[in-house]
Amino acid sequence: MGYEILGTRQAPSFGLDTFGDVENGTDGQPVSQAEAIRQVVAEGVLADQVGVDYFGVGEHHRAEMAVSSPDVVLAAVAGTTERIRLGTAVTVLSSDDPVRVYERFATLDAVSRGRAEVTLGRGSFTESFPLFGYSLDDYEALFAEKLDLFTHLQEEKPVEWTGTVRPALDGAQAFPVTESGSLPAWVGVGGTPQSVVRAAAYGLPLVMAVIGGSPEQFTPLADLYRRALKEAGHAELPISMHSPGHVAATDELAVAQHFPHHQAAFAKIGAERGWGPMSRADYDAMAGPRGALFVGSPETVAQKIAWAVRALGLSRFQLKYGAGALPHEQRLESIRLYGEQVVPRVKELLGTV
Repeated sequence: MGYEILGTRQAPSFGLDTFGDVENGTDGQPVSQAEAIRQVVAEGVLADQVGVDYFGVGEHHRAEMAVSSPDVVLAAVAGTTERIRLGTAVTVLSSDDPVRVYERFATLDAVSRGRAEVTLGRGSFTESFPLFGYSLDDYEALFAEKLDLFTHLQEEKPVEWTGTVRPALDGAQAFPVTESGSLPAWVGVGGTPQSVVRAAAYGLPLVMAVIGGSPEQFTPLADLYRRALKEAGHAELPISMHSPGHVAATDELAVAQHFPHHQAAFAKIGAERGWGPMSRADYDAMAGPRGALFVGSPETVAQKIAWAVRALGLSRFQLKYGAGALPHEQRLESIRLYGEQVVPRVKELLGTV
């Protein structure tokens, strides 16, 4: 596949992820989803300008998260950027068609001149299943079979494939083909050992979504992935980590800006899933030195990222920089500080400048 291994003794790469969260306007009401999408494009362009390596856009089908077609948004970003890699966070493969996913992102790869990739996952939200006519009873089979088909499509030649969740392919091929010979794909996981082993079995790099607890809790999964790669006869592959956070001039300002929006977003999702409310003490624990939230000044966030890279042997770190209705201007400043101050400082701390 030609994936570059960027371990802790070399320079890891640094990304930014967004779900296209809809901010509140000056009147206190949410801006239009159209405006939120345009904001995402502007944020991707700024990420390129300040030297960020990767920009990931998540797929959702909800009122408060505007992006349902990441490849279209990323194509807009591609048209006004030169170097940043463009991908997803994540693509819900279970409720999509692998052939169409491959063709859409191969097209993005063409218009971006080889900068496209895709992260495939089951997604932590399930709105797409009824929207596209899928049953949650088939949750596991849908992803397992469609991931298998996707790996066949990566060979970019006629495919013979049979499964139970979609019609068989008898010598069909997806187009366009990429100039590199295959579209890079990662598997996004939320912490299940089975998902980690499956990614290793297919020889696909891993993105771990660390959104609660501590990154340290994912060390056994990273170790499991590396063992499973060896057992499957694959070479070492990259591991990335996706975690929420926010960067501002000082720790106090970052928390003051981020906390109310993160708490409100958590409360909305928690009400749907039966979670208890998030207290300020809960938030402070997650924003602490070993928690899953990367919130603070450039120095604070850089120190924490450097620790996480070492602890898990990461090849890439992806900061999910938006939180609920966090204003666009604050997101832009967070991106600027991340690219101009956090990333250079992490490289300095790791000795990879």
